[in-house]
Amino acid sequence: MERRNFIIKSASAGALALTGTKVLANTIDETAIETKSKTVYFHYLLFWLKPELTAAEVKDFQNFFEGLKKLPYVKNVRYGGPANSSPRPVMDNSFTYNASMEFDSLEDLETYGKLEGHLALVAKYKPFFNKMMVHDSIYNQ
Repeated sequence: MERRNFIIKSASAGALALTGTKVLANTIDETAIETKSKTVYFHYLLFWLKPELTAAEVKDFQNFFEGLKKLPYVKNVRYGGPANSSPRPVMDNSFTYNASMEFDSLEDLETYGKLEGHLALVAKYKPFFNKMMVHDSIYNQ
């Protein structure tokens, strides 16, 4: 007679392995597995650069974002331009650049805004844009 091995998965994320006459148990206590909720603060920026800027100046503006990446408190800086998505009444692709940054706390976000390095970057690149909008959001993950 041929001996076969079977694995029966249980609802508690454990498993029983039946091997001939022996039963091997592998159980996991689900109460020991915890998922922690994390609060994240996002700082979202939109920029409308001046139309008279040269292509080189528009490209140079990316150095503003690269400088922000080096500042303390800032996490996950991403930046780019509008996507070439289909026009819709709710769509506004009139901006030149956007950026999003993540912070661990509201205090970090507000401290970042007062940093000398941040203020120096803003002063250097402010002449490049006509308009800027900021949206700060909180997410629980």
